[in-house]
Amino acid sequence: MRAWRGEAELDLGPAKQRAVLSALLINANRPVPTAQIVDTVWQAEPPENGANVVQKYVAGLRRVLEPDRSPRSPGSLLALTDAGYQLSVGPERLDADVFHSHLQQAQAARAEGRLADASGLLQRALGLWRGSALAGLSGAPFDATRDRLAESRATALESWAALEMERGHHAQLVPRLAELVVEFPLREELRYLSMLALYRCGRQPEALAAFRDARQLLADEFGVEPSERLQELHRGILRAEPSLAAPEPPRLAVNGHQHQPPAVLQPAVLLPAMPPPAAPRSDRFPVWLACTIASAIPLLTCGLTSWAVVGVLAIRYRSRMLGLVAAAFLALLVFFATAMELDGPQDEAGTWASVGVLALLVATVGGSLAGALITIRPPGRLPEPSAAVELAQRVRREQARQLVNHHPSIARELRIGRPDLPRTFDDGGLVDINTAPETIIGSLHGIGPDDARRIIADRHMRGPLASVDELVTRNLVHWSVARTLSETLVAVPPN
Repeated sequence: MRAWRGEAELDLGPAKQRAVLSALLINANRPVPTAQIVDTVWQAEPPENGANVVQKYVAGLRRVLEPDRSPRSPGSLLALTDAGYQLSVGPERLDADVFHSHLQQAQAARAEGRLADASGLLQRALGLWRGSALAGLSGAPFDATRDRLAESRATALESWAALEMERGHHAQLVPRLAELVVEFPLREELRYLSMLALYRCGRQPEALAAFRDARQLLADEFGVEPSERLQELHRGILRAEPSLAAPEPPRLAVNGHQHQPPAVLQPAVLLPAMPPPAAPRSDRFPVWLACTIASAIPLLTCGLTSWAVVGVLAIRYRSRMLGLVAAAFLALLVFFATAMELDGPQDEAGTWASVGVLALLVATVGGSLAGALITIRPPGRLPEPSAAVELAQRVRREQARQLVNHHPSIARELRIGRPDLPRTFDDGGLVDINTAPETIIGSLHGIGPDDARRIIADRHMRGPLASVDELVTRNLVHWSVARTLSETLVAVPPN
């Protein structure tokens, strides 16, 4: 409790005298009976002659508040009426009144669409606070007033944060909202705004973790679930709903024309540094040369080596389908040889010889085309994604890895690394080496069906892997394969 006359702070006297002033101020401009003052200040231990003690402290307050008043004249600021003592306070003279006045003005500005003015008024109102109201005073009336003022302050903070969110200042709000959530852990509106601000900054895993913390707190302390509004925001973040995106910046009117203000870059997810494009390697076998060789060999050998060319490519790319194609070319050669034997000498060639020659022609042309197509686009290789798509996938993978590393329970709930299961969370194409089925692991580049079976058997026998590097230490894959798949594989800890 502090008071000023002009620029000079007043000495309000001993603690009980300050308490009497507080009892009068929480009922400013209204008479307060002496008995009520005694009950408020002394509570269960009133003095023997309470009226005289109150009169003594009122006299001390009059000397401080009205030093120019003569001892025998009635007080104009602190007067005694038939109903009790009344402390008269003019407009804008009590900081609590100024605070509520700013709140009302901010509400009116908000209703008129003047968001910047409303936010400024709320900041001025909140700037009046210097700690807890009525600090050091106890008792039911003081506690009730303190709680009422604290509730008004918390509501003003929520209104200010909501206005700043509406103005697109979510990035600047994140640290302040984190402080407010700690100060007011049970106010779900602040948690809602904090989650939304984190999500709009591209920090989706942290927004989901904030919801988990809120749910755990409410469950542990009160045995209840978060409000439906908070749960709906959680579901919206999981689905990445467009309605949660930040609002478009307002257009500014200049000379009667609408101009879009320059874009402001907001911090998003911290991405790992992208390596520069690799320089072409002189020792790498050029695709055009491989295509020429693979298509020329069947032509130069009149189709006799088509099966061998496709067979080598099948082994190279571990493709069962190409193996069947190679077997088909070999069957055509066997049919050609058998047909030529059935028709006897060449000058007596008939139907069988004609069909055999046709089979050899198919093997020649088909082998040449197959060799060229396979070397240009090997089986299982998709077109290279654009830089924007690749960057978006890296962002999603990074978000998913943060959840795996810091919040594994959420990662399991979101089914990160399980492309075989229905999900609403995009993890950027990760594969969980601990839970993904054999078919998914076997489809990865560099891991064949036999390797996938060994990985599944090993994790059943020796337990889940703590990291992707354990694939190498357990001799399940070569280190080069693990390095190639380091962007795709992830090891989600089990329950």
